[in-house]
Amino acid sequence: MPIVERVADSCELGEGPHWDVDTQSLYYVDIFGHSIHKYTPSTKTHTKAIVGDDTVSFIIPIEEARNKYLISFGRQVAVITWDGTSDKVTDFKKITEVDTEEASLQNRINDAKCDATGRLWCGTMGPEPTKGHITPYKGSFYSVDSNGKVKRHITPVSCSNGLAWNSDGTKFYYIDSGTREVHEYDIDLSSGVISNKKVVFSFEEVGIEGFPDGQTIDTDGNLWVAVFAGYKVIKINPRNYNNLLETVDIPSKQVTSVAFGGPNLDELYVTTASFTIDGIVLPPPNHGALYRVTGLGVKGCQGVKAKI
Repeated sequence: MPIVERVADSCELGEGPHWDVDTQSLYYVDIFGHSIHKYTPSTKTHTKAIVGDDTVSFIIPIEEARNKYLISFGRQVAVITWDGTSDKVTDFKKITEVDTEEASLQNRINDAKCDATGRLWCGTMGPEPTKGHITPYKGSFYSVDSNGKVKRHITPVSCSNGLAWNSDGTKFYYIDSGTREVHEYDIDLSSGVISNKKVVFSFEEVGIEGFPDGQTIDTDGNLWVAVFAGYKVIKINPRNYNNLLETVDIPSKQVTSVAFGGPNLDELYVTTASFTIDGIVLPPPNHGALYRVTGLGVKGCQGVKAKI
């Protein structure tokens, strides 16, 4: 029986969890809070730093570069230095930016991860006239190589979200939350090309309320998908159409993303949000908190550091 526990204080829009094996810590962000966060389970320490006055949607450690992280800042991809304890970052360096067309300047980067080669994949979403209401079909999905070269793969996208790869690097799983579907692509990691899109899970057809958000994959090849506005995380088998395997209830409505962590990579960390949509207030401490789920009986795959 899974055990769900709240382990860190609430934030407005927790997202982008990344477990770092070297420090045995979880890094994540508060997008609306413009901040990066670090939670270390062994000491139960939660620290954060404000990056600036724009949104920060992901934080990924950079390979062989101590205290260096790849982050987003609005539409920019940048490298920052952070000691993990200070409330400010140093050495902000812009690498590139996306959605540079005039019609896309109000967009922002949303979810992102690195593939097995260390290549960054990130997507954007349109502006939010009011929080929780995204202008559809304004975003795109990109990759950024180690030289900062940007390649656009999918357009238009409403709200670019969950990313995962299978163990042999031949399948890529992707979520545009607006579709309420989980998609699978064939991928060639050497060239960074995705192809042959197909739907592997439809929230509409299975009858799941809410929207698919962030996702991760376990060593059995099953996906764990955060359900925004759904109070849950679901486990699905992407090799069989609409194959729902398990549901884990989370005491927060806006479940945003998931990542396996812990010494054995068998603990599922879950980020959530607490922002008001249509006047519905979601108070702390449950809403917006970071959760840890144990007792799932599975292990996750190690998060990949950025090569940039």
